[in-house]
Amino acid sequence: MAATRRLRRTALPYLLVLPAVVLFLLFVLVPGGYALVLSFQARKVSGGLLGSSTTQVFAGLDNYRAVLADTELWSGIGRMVLVGVIVIPATVGLALLFALLLDVPRVRLAKVTRLAIFLPYAVPGVIATLMWGFLYLPATSPIGGDHVDFFSSVGVFFSVANISVWGAVGFNMIVLCTALRSVPTEVHEAARIDGCTELGMALRIKIPLLRPAIAMCALFTVLGSLQLFNEPNTLKPLSNAISSTWVPLMKIYDDAFVDSDLNHAAATSVLFTAAALLVSWVASRFVQSRAAS
Repeated sequence: MAATRRLRRTALPYLLVLPAVVLFLLFVLVPGGYALVLSFQARKVSGGLLGSSTTQVFAGLDNYRAVLADTELWSGIGRMVLVGVIVIPATVGLALLFALLLDVPRVRLAKVTRLAIFLPYAVPGVIATLMWGFLYLPATSPIGGDHVDFFSSVGVFFSVANISVWGAVGFNMIVLCTALRSVPTEVHEAARIDGCTELGMALRIKIPLLRPAIAMCALFTVLGSLQLFNEPNTLKPLSNAISSTWVPLMKIYDDAFVDSDLNHAAATSVLFTAAALLVSWVASRFVQSRAAS
């Protein structure tokens, strides 16, 4: 009986983890491995009197060479970076500002305000984009659509970035608010006894102590910017400034499901995944260094 109980205690953690492992294998590793195989292949069409047939043949690195020479992909990367330049500082900056304001002792309705700021994060990205899309349209916009072209070649970057910021600020604010809760109350009391104002406490005490959490929020926002797809893809029917290859993920989707070039799309996916992992590794190392300092 004792051996059976020890076996159950030993096996229980593995049984609890098993569903997540199975889902990871089925929806991440297996599709990723299949994409890797496709990226080294090419379609070969052979025909005869009875019709034509398509087979997959080994193509080596030809698909990767074609991806690296794809000017549309590089243009999409440039547009993704421009949106990220707007989204990352705006998201982290606003989340930090809201967290600091809600941490002031005299603030009223802090819980209600915190919930109101967090709620946009719970709205699905496609629904949020559709809502903002109608707000941007001149015929339905109550925010100056007749005077401001939200879908111009320049304005569309801010329009897309605004939707991303609106949806992500609440989550990052909760992370920072949680980090502020871990600051000992004795630190705040000592600072107030010394005559430090709330602004001084925020600049000299709270923000320095929040550096690891701020770096983590920046990492989350960078990863979210790399996955930019829903916002421009949903706004595409409303704006001539957004093409079907506006960002890299839209380019991959277009290659795979519109042009039916699965091999080129697979090679692009592999390279983009490798680049995203590299960015994540560099950003995580930065987070660790900030947390240790």
